[in-house]
Amino acid sequence: MGTLKIDKHIVKYRVGKPEEKTPELKPVAEARPSAKVIRMTEEIQRPEMLIGSTYKIKTPVSDHAMYVTINDIVLNEGTEHEQRRPFEVFINSKNLDHFQWIVALTRIISAVFRKGGDVTFLVEELKAVFDPRGGYWQPGGRFMPSIIAELGYVIEKHLQMIGLLRPAGLDEHQKKLIEEKRAEFEARQKQHDAFSKSHFPEGAQLCTKCSTAAVVMMDGCMTCLNCGESKCG
Repeated sequence: MGTLKIDKHIVKYRVGKPEEKTPELKPVAEARPSAKVIRMTEEIQRPEMLIGSTYKIKTPVSDHAMYVTINDIVLNEGTEHEQRRPFEVFINSKNLDHFQWIVALTRIISAVFRKGGDVTFLVEELKAVFDPRGGYWQPGGRFMPSIIAELGYVIEKHLQMIGLLRPAGLDEHQKKLIEEKRAEFEARQKQHDAFSKSHFPEGAQLCTKCSTAAVVMMDGCMTCLNCGESKCG
């Protein structure tokens, strides 16, 4: 009986049933499915000219202002279904410290705009970003937790202007209630300020003769420290 010598080692094997045919091996490049790009909406090419608005952001945490430009595309122009939607955003600033995240943020936001669909979620996402070093106050009393949050407010303002977001407002009942509370507070504040400027002791009562909050208890008798009026004569 002859001996068969095997020069190659068997590293893999497969046990199959008699009725099962061994599938033909395909090259690796053919076995992998090719990546297919699925677009959520119809692809829209950028026109040569777009309409837009530029907003200025000046913060106390930076010496240089930021200029945010949002360009819009008009869909179905000239028809009853005409709609203006944001298409791209650009941010310009002399402060090169923010250059990297400015470029990254503008590309991401622009990509979301071009995808279409509901892009209003960007507003809440950006407004929720907090700076670990602390925020700052805007003129008028609004607190901004970060520069990114103010960018979210700018995009919100723009989306309200083009009609994608409704302006945040109060109904007539709420407006009336706030006006009443404001008038009540201002009246109370005026009275408090008038008393606080007085050089008479705190807690002094109003004198019926000189109309000055200067009546205090002295020797068991209510006496005005301004005009000398006393209940005891």
